[in-house]
Amino acid sequence: MKIRNPKLKVSGTDAQSFLQGQLSNDIVKIIEGKWQLNAYCQHQGRVIALIWVGKQDDDFLLDFAVDLYDVVKNRLTMFALNAEVVFDKIDEQAEFSEEAQVTLATSEKFIPQDLNLDIDEVGVSFTKGCYPGQEVVARVHYLGKPKKRLYQLECDFEVSPLDKITLKDDTKTVGTVLNQVKSCFFAVLKIAEKEQTLFINNQPIKLLELADFPD
Repeated sequence: MKIRNPKLKVSGTDAQSFLQGQLSNDIVKIIEGKWQLNAYCQHQGRVIALIWVGKQDDDFLLDFAVDLYDVVKNRLTMFALNAEVVFDKIDEQAEFSEEAQVTLATSEKFIPQDLNLDIDEVGVSFTKGCYPGQEVVARVHYLGKPKKRLYQLECDFEVSPLDKITLKDDTKTVGTVLNQVKSCFFAVLKIAEKEQTLFINNQPIKLLELADFPD
């Protein structure tokens, strides 16, 4: 199991039911020692943060991009209302992410399907019930077909979140960078264009494979 660096602890008698109503996956199915991937969406179904949730006794540990701490904490607090939940910050440690990640720059830019969270329901449960944005996410799943997916790519230069991926003539945007890690970068790309020669700032890039989220 991947070692995580949780940022927030959620505890209290209503912790499980509260998170069940806020996040995209089925919190009830989390078992201790395993991390479950979730999207935290706003009402239009756009992903505010990717959150890996773990369980420790009756408490829940949340791991997400460090620059989204205030956004996530404040939003959870706003929706807690009369729920018996307590939020505690976990001391930060050095973070070296080697996986696809939503950060402050890319927050609210993509829906779960853009990030492959619906594939094998790795980050979205379509049977668990309501959470913010659930109607939009479910509508795309049942009535539509994803036009974009998250891919792993590589290049020999530095890229930044939200950099545009274009075709050779640089006039048509076909994708957007999510984040760069040590050995590659992740980007949301139109499926119909994935076989084309792709560029960022007129420099060629190489598509490797469809991105996944290993345990």
